[in-house]
Amino acid sequence: MAKEKTAANSCCDTGECCRVEAVVGVDARGQVVLPKEIREGMGITAGEKLALVTLNRDGKPCCLVMMKADKLAKGAGEFLGPILKEI
Repeated sequence: MAKEKTAANSCCDTGECCRVEAVVGVDARGQVVLPKEIREGMGITAGEKLALVTLNRDGKPCCLVMMKADKLAKGAGEFLGPILKEI
């Protein structure tokens, strides 16, 4: 049975949204260095806050997603704004 394409999985099928950008190490203090090309491409500057989001499978974290904290807050506001107006 063929898997039906949805908006959620179509970009990953083409490799447009999900790809390995870099392999980074974690030091003894738990710190990770983002490669310069990634920081520049994302417009990440020193002191900027990043949100680390975990994706879970079978009750355990399996993936990490990192995004600018202000983008996450803006997206949450856009999502929740109409809902809060209804309340």
